[in-house]
Amino acid sequence: MTSASNSSAWLERAVERSAAVQRSRSRIAVQMRQMLDAARTLIEEKGDEFTTQELAVRAGVALQTFYRYFTSKDELLLAVIGDAMSEACERWADTAAGYADPLDRVRFFILSTLDRLDGDNRNVAMSKFVVATRWRLHRQFPEELAEAEQPFIDLLREAIDDAIEAGQLNPQDPEWDSWFLGELVRSVYHFYAFADPDPDMMGSVKDQLWRFCATALGGATGNLKGNGQ
Repeated sequence: MTSASNSSAWLERAVERSAAVQRSRSRIAVQMRQMLDAARTLIEEKGDEFTTQELAVRAGVALQTFYRYFTSKDELLLAVIGDAMSEACERWADTAAGYADPLDRVRFFILSTLDRLDGDNRNVAMSKFVVATRWRLHRQFPEELAEAEQPFIDLLREAIDDAIEAGQLNPQDPEWDSWFLGELVRSVYHFYAFADPDPDMMGSVKDQLWRFCATALGGATGNLKGNGQ
């Protein structure tokens, strides 16, 4: 009886600890979301020119809470970039799922980043923030930044592999080419983020970028647009 009682007590304590862990995880997720959302709102208003105190006030958390999760403001900015990239990649993947032609998906992923230079102020503000901040963060957190940006490369690589299987592309090295084209797209994105180009110019830039990328991937000259473009 004593053994059974002891076993029951241990089980009850384990359940209580498990519930406490779940509550703690839920609280952490809520606080992190509050801080990331607050940071993105502040970025819309003033770029990265805000203090950790401003961030804490906007997020509705104590300053000590901020430093419980981040060692510095730059670490928060890194998390913002990763959060924005994950969100964008999920949205792009959902949209690309509607394209039956693999080459259309490759084209969509390559050009979708540039589409963020148009549209609402939130996208424009985030674009300028990323360009202004990325290289400084790259010097501090090279591995972490590469990890934050990897989802886009993974999307591109998967689409390229599908186009290879469909006989539409024939790259020399799919893995390296996916990474390199991701870097190329980023360079074009950075160049035009502060340029405020007119829509006609961006249309031409997108056409030329896609032609270059498709040719570099071994695409047939007469089939660069895919079936749905």
